[in-house]
Amino acid sequence: MQLRTLTPGLGLAMTIAASGAFFTTLPAAAADGFTLKDKPKIAMLYFGPKNDGGWTQAFDEARVKIEKEIGQKIQFVENVPEDASAIKPAAEKFIQRGANIVIGTAFGYSDSFKDLAAKYPDVAFLNGSGTTNGSNLESFYGRTYESQYLCGMAAGAASKTGKLGFVAANPFGVVNWTINAFALGAQKMNPNATVNVIYTGAWNDPVKERAAAAALIDQGADVIGQHVDSPTPQIVAQERGVYGTGHHRDLRQFAPKATLCSSVWVWDRFLTPELKKVMAGNWKPAQYGAFIEMKDGGTDIAGFGPAVPKDKAAVITAERDAIMKGKQVYAGPLADRDGKERVAKGAVLSDADLWKMDWFVKGVVTQK
Repeated sequence: MQLRTLTPGLGLAMTIAASGAFFTTLPAAAADGFTLKDKPKIAMLYFGPKNDGGWTQAFDEARVKIEKEIGQKIQFVENVPEDASAIKPAAEKFIQRGANIVIGTAFGYSDSFKDLAAKYPDVAFLNGSGTTNGSNLESFYGRTYESQYLCGMAAGAASKTGKLGFVAANPFGVVNWTINAFALGAQKMNPNATVNVIYTGAWNDPVKERAAAAALIDQGADVIGQHVDSPTPQIVAQERGVYGTGHHRDLRQFAPKATLCSSVWVWDRFLTPELKKVMAGNWKPAQYGAFIEMKDGGTDIAGFGPAVPKDKAAVITAERDAIMKGKQVYAGPLADRDGKERVAKGAVLSDADLWKMDWFVKGVVTQK
């Protein structure tokens, strides 16, 4: 995506900064919940092409799995930009054909989906990375810091030097929480591990990502993490003979020798049961949107690469199990790199503080 395109993290971070609230909402849901008036018919609007290798492809792969689980085909359209003049006609075309459940896949759909939900009260709307909610509208996003923490553990286990690099898009809360979690995971395996970060200033710019990854390797990093849309950092890692961890999907597809682990979207694990709730009737969307833990779908990990020793992989798997059972990545005591306490002993970082995260843990070095 181009920098001007608002992505999940940017949109939610801006919502927090502007209003102090997690999500904006329509009027409160009716006490009896939302019930479809006709047989369910689902349609999806994709922000990008279904084979983009990242964000949109993860949704398309989830669609195929959901179809098998619910026993019906899901209509979809690709390349719907974050522009009301494109979003509304695309959604209304499906609605006119009988669709009564519409799923979006971009932050920039938020306002249009809010308008559509008000205009079509008998249609259920769900939007990945959106910020608007109501009686027939629910936005949802995953806690990516959980899976990035586990990928950080893989990076710390595989690194020979303890020097890690991270190619990041923009310094927003949703990106910063992945960086910090990656560092905390690495330091669990190697307390002396450090993470050098380069922000590219764009969500999907392979040229800048290549330059950033190469620079980090030149500085001594032997594992490259990422929170950008393309697989370029993993490709560069493989070309340079080092390792990496991916984002969005299992990036062993592009760099099988280099990729140790990937933070992957598993939207079907959330959307399948959520859609079944809609179909069953009396659906009550989460008031402030669904902020999904790993145990409920959203994200997970894929791996491990051969550079992660089996005994270390077992430790990571055990930590994943602990997160599934409720372990918190951002539990206190936790201080930032300047020594300021950010989470007190016995406390957990709040969701609001997660979204506006502008600080880094010890061992993280940021640069542009």
